[in-house]
Amino acid sequence: MNVALSASVNDLITRVDDWVWGWVLIILILAAGVWLSLRAGLVQVFHLGKALKFMVQNEDGGQGEVSSFGALCTALSATIGTGNIVGVATAVCAGGPGALFWMLLAAFFGMATKYAEGLLAVKYRVEKPGGHFLGGPFYYIEKGMGPRWKWLAKLFALFGVLAGIGTITQINGITSAAETLLDANRQHVAFTLGGRSYSWAVVVTGLAVTLFAALVIIGGIRRIAGVSEVVVPFMAIFYVLFALLILLTHITQIPAALVLIVKSAFAPRAALGAAAGVTLKLAMQKGIGRGIFSNEAGLGSAPIAAAAAKTRDPVRQGLVTMTGTFIDTIVICTMTGLSIVLTGAYKVPGLEGVQVTAYAWRQGLPWNPAFSSLVLTLCLAFFAFTTILGWDYYAERCLEYLAGRHQWLVKVFRWVYIAAVLVGPYLTVSAVWNLADIFNGLMAFPNLVALLALSGVVARETRAFREKNRTIPMKNKN
Repeated sequence: MNVALSASVNDLITRVDDWVWGWVLIILILAAGVWLSLRAGLVQVFHLGKALKFMVQNEDGGQGEVSSFGALCTALSATIGTGNIVGVATAVCAGGPGALFWMLLAAFFGMATKYAEGLLAVKYRVEKPGGHFLGGPFYYIEKGMGPRWKWLAKLFALFGVLAGIGTITQINGITSAAETLLDANRQHVAFTLGGRSYSWAVVVTGLAVTLFAALVIIGGIRRIAGVSEVVVPFMAIFYVLFALLILLTHITQIPAALVLIVKSAFAPRAALGAAAGVTLKLAMQKGIGRGIFSNEAGLGSAPIAAAAAKTRDPVRQGLVTMTGTFIDTIVICTMTGLSIVLTGAYKVPGLEGVQVTAYAWRQGLPWNPAFSSLVLTLCLAFFAFTTILGWDYYAERCLEYLAGRHQWLVKVFRWVYIAAVLVGPYLTVSAVWNLADIFNGLMAFPNLVALLALSGVVARETRAFREKNRTIPMKNKN
């Protein structure tokens, strides 16, 4: 009976997860991206170069807790995760190569969404005692839309806390990778729990990750940002260089791969054959859905980090925040997707998730396959670790908003989160992952309402920024 009940609960959670991340959310986020692109004058096209410059150029005299680059890296620590490796592979396998096209299209419009989120986060943020800044969807809902919408702000914050707790299961990816490398046959068992044995590789890795996570998390936003500023650029560049090597060694095949991606985006049956079972609807759903899940444009997470940036100009930080989607999806996810298409990994029977990307790296990189697997495993570990850090910060800030005068709850939550990371390797229930996905998706609904309601503010701030920059002599422009 207990087994049957557990199966029923898991089935219900899976159904809810599928509904939340279904066509309603996908269409809403995509439509919001299109609308904000128009209101902001295609900022992702005409100001991308300026955004990339602002990304590495700190603003003089700005108020905040961390640099704009530090805030961006904190946001990227949560978005650049296993979805860039596993999620892309899942999308291409289920939706065909055309899913990559739809993923990039969603990212293009998602850049405008991220721009609006970053702009509004800084405009409506609140300075707390001790030079501490708090902002994000909860404050631009409450202050931008008005106090009567505070219930919606609290709803977003509640979903943010719950999504953050579920993200600790990322440690499963790290410990599993360590076990595969060090003790694939589980010859050195530490203990057995619930009929499942756990090797010393899992136990020791879990303890080490928990210790490192605790040392960073206890330091708050400044330490998280400081670590992210080092780890995120390193891991992103490291991953891109290896993925780029696959593209260079298959450079003559890239034109044909691009043609296949475009053809299968609009006519998958003609490009892949009816036997592939891929439809236009499936290609769109998997591509757009996975793209949104990876870069989190519209979910409202990134603006929580953006609000801590040392800046005076909301538009400037909006531009910096926008580069997160560019780096996450248009650069990293594209690299992953192209390597999978070029090596034909998506067509290999029996492979799923990380196995698909691992096959692409083993086949695509010009050296020992074991070394290629080691490199990918290290990337996965770093991606998962930084996701743990980033989502702790998001959850803490959401709880800080909810707690009001009872700020001791934030400190208690911090230790509960660290304890949850410690037990994460031994949580084998898939429902935990699905619950995190559900709350992650639910964050989008209050955030999208605010983005659409405040799109006029975004348009006015953008126009004012352009006018100001037109009147400043070129030699004095930042």
